[in-house]
Formats: sequence, structure tokens, C-alpha cells
Amino acid sequence: MSELVLFNKPFHVLSQFTDQADSGHHGARTTLADWIRVPGIYPAGRLDYDSEGLLLLTGDGALQHRIASPTNKMPKTYWVQVEGDITDTALDALAAGVTLKDGLTRPAKANRLGEPDVWPRTPPVRHRESIPTSWIELTITEGRNRQVRRMTAAVGFPTLRLIRYRIGNWTLDGLSPGQYRTVTVHLPAGKPPAKRRRKPASRRPSRP
Repeated sequence: MSELVLFNKPFHVLSQFTDQADSGHHGARTTLADWIRVPGIYPAGRLDYDSEGLLLLTGDGALQHRIASPTNKMPKTYWVQVEGDITDTALDALAAGVTLKDGLTRPAKANRLGEPDVWPRTPPVRHRESIPTSWIELTITEGRNRQVRRMTAAVGFPTLRLIRYRIGNWTLDGLSPGQYRTVTVHLPAGKPPAKRRRKPASRRPSRP
């Protein structure tokens, strides 16, 4: 059994316990240490400074690897507010895979989403009266740098607000911004190490 912390990361909080920015950064940024008082844990994956929502933390290395490793392709679901009225063509493109500078993204699930009942962001998203906004639910199985934002921009609908709702079977349900809870996770039993086959002893040729 392993302990896993589910944290609803607020906007403009680093997904690490210290701010390692260079000296040129203006002002200290808020970190996980300002919100979480559980010793010996670290994030299983990351969430951008300007994104919100579910961040998982654990002190168990095997569980961290299971969640964060790209080889496990653990699905992550995001609620994304985009600029403009999202089209079927754009949703189809997101689902099929979008070509970014670092290659084609994996197929995803992309659907329209009615405006979710979520907390107001501080500071609020800047709205322009002449341009509508819409929400989509996007599920991906990889974690490239700022991937969701780059995907929506590539299909013509820049991201205004990004909330991660789900990772695997864990969700934000019941967590307000800045709140966390701890759950117990039962990891599957590992495979026993493979037995090493002994090499047959080499036979010296007999002397005449």
C-alpha cells in the first residue's frame, strides 16, 4: 500500500516545493510548500505555473513512476476554455493528432463541454466582448511541455484557461483550490525477477 496526495493546484503556483528561478525573476513565486504540509512527498508529473487543477504527489518511487512515466500512457483529462466557438473540424483534428514542432501528438479524446461549475480564477480570465469563448474536454495520454495549449493553438483556438480534472482514476471531485486529501493506493504486485540462465561450461579440446 502507498499513500497518494491529491492536490487542487491553484493558478500561479509552481508544481514544486522551492522556486529555483534565476535571480532575474521579479518577486518570489508561490510553491507547493505554501499549501502542503506533508513531509517526504514529491510531484508525480507536473502542471504548468499558469494551469490549475489536479496534481498528484507521493513518496513512493514505484507509484511515482507508474503515474508519471510516458511509457505507461496514463490518461489525463483537461477542461479547457478556448478563445472562439470551437468547431467540429478543430475537435476532429485534436482527436486525430496535431502536428507540433516536436512531432505528431497521439490520438486524443476531444469533446465540447458546457461551462463547468468551477471556482472563479484569480485573477480572472480577460474577456473580449467581440470574441466568444467555449469549453472543451480533452483527454491525452502523453505529457509534452505545454502540450494542451500548443494543441488548441495549432487548430486555431488559443487556450484561455486550463484545468486538469482527471489523472487515471483520480479526479478533482470534492477539492477546492488549495485543498488536498490523501488516499491509499494498492500497487499491483511486481513481476518476479527473471532467472538467469547459466551458460554451459566451455569444454577444452582434449590433447592428443
